[in-house]
Amino acid sequence: MHFRDPVFGDLEGPEAGAMWRMLAATARDFRLELLEHGAEATTGTAHWLAHYTFSQTGRPVVNDVQAAFRFADGLIVDHVDSFDFARWAGQAFGPRGRFLGWTPFLRSAVRRRARTNLERFVAIERAPIG
Repeated sequence: MHFRDPVFGDLEGPEAGAMWRMLAATARDFRLELLEHGAEATTGTAHWLAHYTFSQTGRPVVNDVQAAFRFADGLIVDHVDSFDFARWAGQAFGPRGRFLGWTPFLRSAVRRRARTNLERFVAIERAPIG
């Protein structure tokens, strides 16, 4: 399975599942509003609004996401989310995000932090209980 979005970049296999588990476990005030969806035999699309509180800043976010899917053997094998990173950054980080949201600098910093958080989450999941 492959996943890609503007925050995490490309994730493969177990990383993609871990990312969704991490978001579900840490999301605050999360609500998903499905606006449109469609599917054919091997492809699909969805348009949704994700409403949540961004944990790093406590700011409310409404992220307008367009998703494209590719299916094989009844499973999603490719999932690509697209959204306006600059708009998201403005909501998530406030004035700093509005000013720097279009820059590769902020996108890279956000991606590094997201990947670090994902690596920590996976390490915690793999840690033996006891």
